Amino acid sequence: MVRPRFLYLPSRTFFIALAIIFFIALGYFFFLMPPSNFPSGAVVTVPEGSSLAEIASLFGEKHLIRSPRALELLLRLTNSVAVAGDYLFRAPEIMTTIARRLASGDYGITSVKVTIPEGATTYEIAKLIARQIPDFDTKTFIKQAQPQEGFLFPDTYYFQPTWNIERIIETLTKQFRIATKPLTPLLNRSGRTLEQVVIMASLLEREARTTESRRLIAGILWKRLDIGMPLQVDAVFPYIIGRNTFQLSRTDLATSSPYNTYRYRGLPIGPIANPGLDALTATLTPIGSDYWFYLSDRFGTFHYAVDFAEHKRNKAKYLP
Repeated sequence: MVRPRFLYLPSRTFFIALAIIFFIALGYFFFLMPPSNFPSGAVVTVPEGSSLAEIASLFGEKHLIRSPRALELLLRLTNSVAVAGDYLFRAPEIMTTIARRLASGDYGITSVKVTIPEGATTYEIAKLIARQIPDFDTKTFIKQAQPQEGFLFPDTYYFQPTWNIERIIETLTKQFRIATKPLTPLLNRSGRTLEQVVIMASLLEREARTTESRRLIAGILWKRLDIGMPLQVDAVFPYIIGRNTFQLSRTDLATSSPYNTYRYRGLPIGPIANPGLDALTATLTPIGSDYWFYLSDRFGTFHYAVDFAEHKRNKAKYLP
C-alpha cells in the first residue's frame, strides 16, 4: 500500500521568527551600521554643555551615524552622559561603539601632560607646551596669550594635540577663575582691584618663595604703593631685560620700561608672571610691620629694615 505524502508548510511561528530576524537585520543596517560616506580620519568636537540631542544632531551632520534620533535614544536608554572633547574616528564605527566612546570619553587621541610651574611667563609656558606638542606655534601663542599674562593659571593640564591655541588659552584662564573663586571674599575686603592683586602677586611670586616672606613683603609693598613711594622690586628686571637681579647695573635700573619699579612709581602696567594660589593669597593677606625696606641675600634669606639707614647696613653686610 502506498502511503500518502503530506506537504509540510512552515508554521506561523516560523514566519514570525523570520520577520523578527528581518527587522533586526534591517534595523542594524539602517541604524547601527556606519554610513557609506563615514569621514575616516575626522576629528569631531563635542562642545561643553551640549545636550544629547545636539550631540546626536552634530554626529548626523558629520555623517558618523545614520540616525541621530537612534543615537540619542541609545544614550538615554543606557543613562549615559556624553563627555565633551575632541573625538578622532580613524575608521568607520557602528553606532553602539560611538555611543560607548561618548559615554566613557574615549577620544581616540592621546592627551599630553603639561605642568606649568608657579611664576611661569607666557614665553616659558609656550616652550613647555612645545616640548609636548612638536608642531605647536609658540609665536602665535605668545602673541595671543600675552594680554592674559597673570591669568594663565599654573597647574598640571592634559591637552589634546588637536586643540587650537584659543582653546588652550581658554583652558588656562578658566582654571584661573575656578582656582581663585574662594579668594573673592578676601578680594572684596581688600579694597583692591583684581588686576592690582594679580600684578602684586606676580611680583611676590618672582621675589620670594615662602608664604611668610611673601606676606611680609606684601605688607611693605602695599604701604609703599599707598603713599606713592617707589616699589623698587628687582624681580621685574628678568622680565624686562632677561638678566638676574645680582647682575644689575645703574644703567639697568634706569631702563625706560613701564615695568621698571625703580624709575616709575606705582605698580607695573601688568603682571610679570603668572602667580600661583599661594602668592595670590599672600597678596590678599599681608602682614603689617614697621618695615619699609627688604633685601634678599644670595642664599634667598630676606633681611628687613625699618629705615633706609638700616637698609644700607644690610646691603653692606649681606650683598657683595
